[in-house]
Amino acid sequence: MPPPCILRHIVDVHCHPTDSPIAPVAMDQLPITICAMSSRPSDQYLVRDLASRYPEKVIPCFGYHPWFSHWISLKPHVSKEEHYRRLFSPSKEREDTFKTMLSHLPDPVSLQDVLLELRQNLEGFPKAMLGEVGIDRAARIPIDHSTSTVELTPFTVPLEHQLAILEAQMNMAVELGRNISLHSVKSHQATLDLLNGMQEKHKASWLRISIDFHSCGVSTETWKVLEASSTPHRNVFMSLSTAINGRSPSHRSLIAACSSRRILVESDYHAIEECTKRTWDMVLTVAEVKGWSVETTWVDDDIGEEEWGVVRHLKNNWDEFQLGNHTSQRSARCRP
Repeated sequence: MPPPCILRHIVDVHCHPTDSPIAPVAMDQLPITICAMSSRPSDQYLVRDLASRYPEKVIPCFGYHPWFSHWISLKPHVSKEEHYRRLFSPSKEREDTFKTMLSHLPDPVSLQDVLLELRQNLEGFPKAMLGEVGIDRAARIPIDHSTSTVELTPFTVPLEHQLAILEAQMNMAVELGRNISLHSVKSHQATLDLLNGMQEKHKASWLRISIDFHSCGVSTETWKVLEASSTPHRNVFMSLSTAINGRSPSHRSLIAACSSRRILVESDYHAIEECTKRTWDMVLTVAEVKGWSVETTWVDDDIGEEEWGVVRHLKNNWDEFQLGNHTSQRSARCRP
């Protein structure tokens, strides 16, 4: 691992530390900055508390993951069975499976209540992001999400429902000027349509914020479309992880295709003790693919971009991501 003077400039832009027990000593020894995601009702307050205890190390991210979007009802005051039956429309052949699953599902929470809590959390932390949110056309609903061995059902959350939950959260992010960590799996065209719709709806306000395709799994062709100068999506970045992207060698071609100014790194991991190493491993992969040197010491003086190593490139990208305001082609690269 590199020395602390290097690690203090590293940002793990997407991880889930509250999914596992967190030892205070692990947080005390954490040498990097992390963006801690929430994903469901039970972890919003956990992320909030973690960020309150470690404000210099934790950027809190609040939101509802598509894997849990079926727990949210679009209408208030709807019964549990009515909500889930309407959402999944079980056939006669799947009725028994549905009833078994139903017995383990929580009572739905209304979108109205979700948005109320989301606003309170985002407004409580000026640097908080929206995340993890998104759409996923591959995920199937488990019988019981709380068990260690998950048995999957044939049911999936309809895309229309996922989009309704996602768009409501993203609209709030635009209103409050908050950046977004976005999950997109097997939903490339739907995601492009979503971004185009957001741009059309919010105009310049959309470009005030930044969007990160976390553990980015789009094809290189799709990414090139997003980066093309003819499209309005200059506020879109990508981050990659060894946990997800490292499973396939294609992530190297995605790194190669990505603009040097839009790439970020993450662990996408739950054990805080491993986040630093996993993030650093992806830093090394980015350096290798991009042909960037790896810093062994840090110079605070302003140096020319041609002399930048991978950490300074990634730091600058994170600065631009946080700053937002992509209405012009301005760059944060004037900052040391």
